[in-house]
Amino acid sequence: MYIQLKEYLKRLITNGHLPEHTKLPSTREMSELAGVSRNTVLASYGELEQEGLIYPVKGKGHFVGKVTTAKSPEASLDWEKKLNDDVRIACEMDLMKHGVRWEKGMIAFNSIAPDEKLFDVENVKRAFLNRMAIEGQVVLNYGYAKGYKPLIDLLFHYMEVKGVDLTGKDILMTNGFTEGLDIVLSALCKKSGRIICENPTHQSALKLFRLHGYDVHGIPMEEDGVSIEQLEKTLSQSDYDLAYFIPSYHNPTGIVTSSEKRMAVMNLFSQYDIPIIEDGFNEELRYSGSHFSPLLAIAGQGNNVVYISSFSKILFPGLRIGWILADRYLIEQLESVKRARTIHTSTLDQALLYQYMHDGYFEKYLKKAKAVYKKKYECAWAACQKYIPYKRLTGDGGLHLFVELEDDVDARTLLRRCYEKGVVFSPGDVFYTNGGGKNTFRLGFSRLSEAEIRLGIQRIGDTLKNMLEART
Repeated sequence: MYIQLKEYLKRLITNGHLPEHTKLPSTREMSELAGVSRNTVLASYGELEQEGLIYPVKGKGHFVGKVTTAKSPEASLDWEKKLNDDVRIACEMDLMKHGVRWEKGMIAFNSIAPDEKLFDVENVKRAFLNRMAIEGQVVLNYGYAKGYKPLIDLLFHYMEVKGVDLTGKDILMTNGFTEGLDIVLSALCKKSGRIICENPTHQSALKLFRLHGYDVHGIPMEEDGVSIEQLEKTLSQSDYDLAYFIPSYHNPTGIVTSSEKRMAVMNLFSQYDIPIIEDGFNEELRYSGSHFSPLLAIAGQGNNVVYISSFSKILFPGLRIGWILADRYLIEQLESVKRARTIHTSTLDQALLYQYMHDGYFEKYLKKAKAVYKKKYECAWAACQKYIPYKRLTGDGGLHLFVELEDDVDARTLLRRCYEKGVVFSPGDVFYTNGGGKNTFRLGFSRLSEAEIRLGIQRIGDTLKNMLEART
């Protein structure tokens, strides 16, 4: 209460509503006016006095001190002319601004964020209290640009279990995947100005590539991953500065690149001496089939793969924790870039994640989450097969499916009509490097119940069938 009263009086003084030397009501009068105790008023006046906003006069009360409220002549800038092309690109590709707005009560397939109903809040609290008890003073202070060492050591073990040879490699902690990719892109030489990647690809990555001025060349996706034939042809025709691949639960198609194609990709890029950025997106969310090693594991002691990942989609996105695992020399240089930009990633967040994983909660949570998401995945797949007349349906796991319709069907037209029926999804064209994908869309099912998944997909299917019938 005393803080509220203080802030209220402070606003009146700094806005000029209480001029200099104005006498304030006595503490007794103010307590009656504000309906608070006299001690509350005394505390408020005491803090205002410490800030130099009021001053006491013995026997007379408190008065408003000298506060500069004069304003300079008003300037009116044309900010549109002050902004650069990067802002224009960011705004044009901002799905939050230009995407379809979700409204309460709608069935929304446009998110692939984890289901907050699964969040392990109680064990997160325990992990937090445990870490604070051990080194609270440390984790509340500035941290190191490289990251929180206990978490780095834990991630080394985590990646070693995936089959990664850690010889000559190191880790840099980041604020999620996006910052990691941004740091890497800002550090690499731009010679040809060209990036090669899968088509379609991760929209956030696509946005960053264009913000950094790269010309993006996409290679079509086949049932088991990127087209090796097209990849070989494209590499033979032009020079490229780097490649970007999402081999596991590719975003947006959900395709998992086969072991054979992973090996083919590594052999090909070793020949051309081109670095690969590997996005470790949703590697953990495999519901069936055999394990696939990341490209970084296939590379062995080679240093041409830069692996970037986070736990945002499988754990808690509120903890903005990601990491880059790459050649030790590269990490040393990226550490300086990180320090120059954001100083360090929240030590508190890193320590909390470390403790949560160290205490064994992560494996238990992942087991539970996979069981829930597997049911939703199977429900969505079955509903698409039952209700949607698609040309191709992909998604081998993860939190989404990708639907390709006949070539002459416009997914955005379908979206507009589904919106009227309370269903939204992500149009696929935003993920394509070349303006394609007009007949595709992504269905994110992670935050929906099985009943909502079935109903939503049925509505999409019925709407699509009506569109097709109206054309005949």
